[in-house]
This record gives sequence, structure tokens and C-alpha cells, in this order.
Amino acid sequence: MNASAKLPQRLHHNAHVVKDLEKTRSFYEDVLGLPLVATWCEQTMLFGKERTYCHCFFGLADESALAFFQFADASDQQEFGPELPVSGFRHIALKVDRSLQDQLLGRLKAANYPADKYYVLEHGYCHSLYALDPDNMIVEFTTDHPEVERINAEVLPKAHSELKRWLAGDHAPNNTAYNRH
Repeated sequence: MNASAKLPQRLHHNAHVVKDLEKTRSFYEDVLGLPLVATWCEQTMLFGKERTYCHCFFGLADESALAFFQFADASDQQEFGPELPVSGFRHIALKVDRSLQDQLLGRLKAANYPADKYYVLEHGYCHSLYALDPDNMIVEFTTDHPEVERINAEVLPKAHSELKRWLAGDHAPNNTAYNRH
């Protein structure tokens, strides 16, 4: 990447449609501790039809947010609803420190959140707590490896060549130095 290229400043929000905003609010605010910072009730012409919906924002430390929609009309909810196949690869990852990650794990346990709805993975370059929200969207809370700057310095120069290698059919793992199998 060109060092002088201007990049977005930060994530503003990441939005998803949910079935029940109160269940979503309870999970993100009461269980995980993300404050509800805005609720916008809107009526807008979207995709050829007037849509009425509620849009809630839950704040993160950098002033970005996770946002969730619920539609007033059942047909709009069906059209845009959250019914996506559950996949561990479709998720949002939030950077946290180890203390907060441990607190979040404790909050899930204290809330008697089902044990099959959260798990921990060691990726080598990061350590992650994954939790499924009420609509089965996966939220990852990740801590960087203590040597993240060294790791990033090693992988950055090879990012394009590794992608080209993979796309050309060489699917050999390149995470053997950091990831335990």
C-alpha cells in the first residue's frame, strides 16, 4: 500500500438486522456491557418502498458502534432479516485487552449464557473469545499476541505473494510459526 494513501479513520458502525431488539439490547448491554448510545426510529424510502425500522447503536471505546435494525413490517423483516446460515467465518472481531476478554467470559458465565454459544480459540497471532448473539451472529473479542508488532512486520512484506501463492493452488499453511494445531 502506498504510504501516502489516505485510509478511513475508523469503523463508524457495523450493522445487522435482528429478530428482537430487546433480546439484542439485553445481550449487548446487560451481558457484554456495551452501552446503548443511540436509538433511531426511521421511515425511509429504500429499495423502491417506504420502510419503517428502528436502528440501535451500542458504543465501543473508539466511538464506533455495533448497530442493529428491526423492521416494523413483517414483510420487510422477512426480506432483510437475519436468517443467514451460521458460520464461524461470518463474524465481527473487536480488539480487547486480556483483562476485558476475561471479564467478558465471566459475564457470559454469570449470565448463564449457554456454554455451546461461546468458545475460545488460540490462533497464534491472537487469542479469541467468540460469542453467538441472540440471532447467531458471532462476535469475536480478540487480544493480540504479545509480539504482535514483530509478527506483523514479518507477514506484511509477504501479504501479496502469499495471496498469489494461495490463489495459484498452493494451499500449504503459512501460520506454522504462530499457530498450534
